[in-house]
Amino acid sequence: MTQQESALVSVEGRDVSKVAALDIGSNSFHLVVARINAGSVQILHRVKQKVRLASGLDADNMLSDDAIERGLSMLKVIGASLEGFEPDSVRVVATHTLRRAKNARRFIREAMEVFPYPIEIISGEEEARLIYSGVAHTSHTEGRRLIIDIGGGSTEFVIGKAFDPAICCSLQMGCVSYTERFFADGKLTTAAFNRATTAAQQALATMQPRLTSLGWQDCIGTSGTIKTLFNLAQRDRSNGHAVPITLKSLKSLVKEFVAAGHIDNLTMPEISEDRRTVVAGGLAILTGVFKILKIKGLHYSPAALREGVLYQMEDELHNADIRGRTAASLATRYDIDTEQANMVLGTSRYLFHQCAKVWKLKHRDFRSMLSWAATLHEVGLQINSHGVQRHSAYILANVDMPGFTQEQQQLLATLVRFYRKKIKTAEIPEFNQYDAKSVRRLIGLLRLAVLLNIKRQQMFLPEFTAEVTKSSLTMIFPEDWLAQRPILSADLMQEQDYWKAIDVELTVK
Repeated sequence: MTQQESALVSVEGRDVSKVAALDIGSNSFHLVVARINAGSVQILHRVKQKVRLASGLDADNMLSDDAIERGLSMLKVIGASLEGFEPDSVRVVATHTLRRAKNARRFIREAMEVFPYPIEIISGEEEARLIYSGVAHTSHTEGRRLIIDIGGGSTEFVIGKAFDPAICCSLQMGCVSYTERFFADGKLTTAAFNRATTAAQQALATMQPRLTSLGWQDCIGTSGTIKTLFNLAQRDRSNGHAVPITLKSLKSLVKEFVAAGHIDNLTMPEISEDRRTVVAGGLAILTGVFKILKIKGLHYSPAALREGVLYQMEDELHNADIRGRTAASLATRYDIDTEQANMVLGTSRYLFHQCAKVWKLKHRDFRSMLSWAATLHEVGLQINSHGVQRHSAYILANVDMPGFTQEQQQLLATLVRFYRKKIKTAEIPEFNQYDAKSVRRLIGLLRLAVLLNIKRQQMFLPEFTAEVTKSSLTMIFPEDWLAQRPILSADLMQEQDYWKAIDVELTVK
């Protein structure tokens, strides 16, 4: 054994997790593979592929067959490169284009046939929060900072301090959509830039007072378009330090672009061939943003959405789950009866454990979503006890819930919507990631957990047995226990009738 080899023998090994994040953007698909070592995220490699989903979105928000095929073909390639990764170690997020596409469900359904990892369509606010997380974990600034990310179909704005975002918003303007809208013929004119810049200011007008009133000490831009514009600004630096983008430098770039006359003539070495076709729209957007927010200077950060996803995965693997913190925050805000919530939570987990294998409740979200639904099912009491399930569902469907994807939040609201009274199956939405049968059975389990704890008393519920088949659940209580509780017995008989709607036979003994 060499001296170098023997030196490594005494080094204590550490648990290392290999993870990957895929950002299905409007312009490009970005894959980042990393390892999480002792709480640190270490990037192993990055892959960026131009797909331009946004260019396939028509006026009716339908994604074209060609765009879908481009996306699926790229997913096949990426899926092959991720072979060997466990499902829990890969997170895939889709942004603006699939948020808007009316046929997004078709894309995700077909993707499931060629790509082994679930695709989450995240809200614009969640996208902004994850972008902020990526920047916050990879750069340090004092005080509040404004983060701007210009994507292919949307632009995200976040103001925060340290690791805590205070404002997250997303606007429907992106480098692809603005280039197609204002520079469709490829011509670069002063009039076209003026129209595009004004449109960007108009889009941001409603958010401008809120952003400027909070204020910031530093402004940071992320993603490809801003990187390109930042690199163009470096041509004027007279020393070794990076020069921030300023309104003056943006105006100079507009003049330079207009002088070029056409997108095809943007041959500056700082503009890649792929970026050339969309950078004009991005330049117009950033110019408008600078004007309306009166930004003095902007620096570039290489971290963005996918890094934010990785750091959230690290947070979930080694620290408290951010979604758990969100649920706890809502429980406090809406003054949840925590004793009752914990009783319902315990019963729901017991029922899930008994039923999960036979009912094939395999999705990794099911146990946690049922648990959060049990914890938060009474948030609607803050509005009114009458129709509380509807009020709770409304709150959970519309409140800001950091860490939850749109589908997770919708599933949570759906479970809570039907935790009592009739189960109106026609009102249960169709999900991309969750099969209808499983969703209905989760509703049934939450209903039982709530009903069995209706007395709101510790130690009221005795130990009971749950026997499960593929289409039935039999609950066996101690002898004579139900006979001594006629009201609960009658409620359970009514529940047996309600369960016909979810195609499961409920029996009580």
